[in-house]
Amino acid sequence: MSLENVTAVTTTDLLGKAATLLAQGRRFITITCSDRGDHFDIIYHFDHDYILENLRLTLGKNEPLPSLSAICLCALVVENEIQDLFGIKVQGLAIDYEGKFLLSEGAQVAPFRKPDPTAEAAAPAGTPPAETSSQKEGAS
Repeated sequence: MSLENVTAVTTTDLLGKAATLLAQGRRFITITCSDRGDHFDIIYHFDHDYILENLRLTLGKNEPLPSLSAICLCALVVENEIQDLFGIKVQGLAIDYEGKFLLSEGAQVAPFRKPDPTAEAAAPAGTPPAETSSQKEGAS
């Protein structure tokens, strides 16, 4: 089953497209984040009369995510969750828990973030692969 009513957006036009959907009477539902290894797929879900409208953003592994919280305050909850679980820096959060919304001191950092395969491919021959956050937590 494929997702219907999907519009591709960039970090530049995300806020404008989301503001347009909200102005048209659509209700912000949630954000879905999926780590695809070399990038993140982030989908913003909006509803009007039981019809979903979705904005899909492809985000680089080290690229910041603009916050919707300035135009839709409730987005700060799921944006803080994404920041905690995937290690994505969300810029402009109305309330930024700085990685401590879901995770406590000593918890594994960004537990849902996969290692970036392009970073390992770019390492010179003979260089050991970078430790994952779970490997670092186990060492301490």
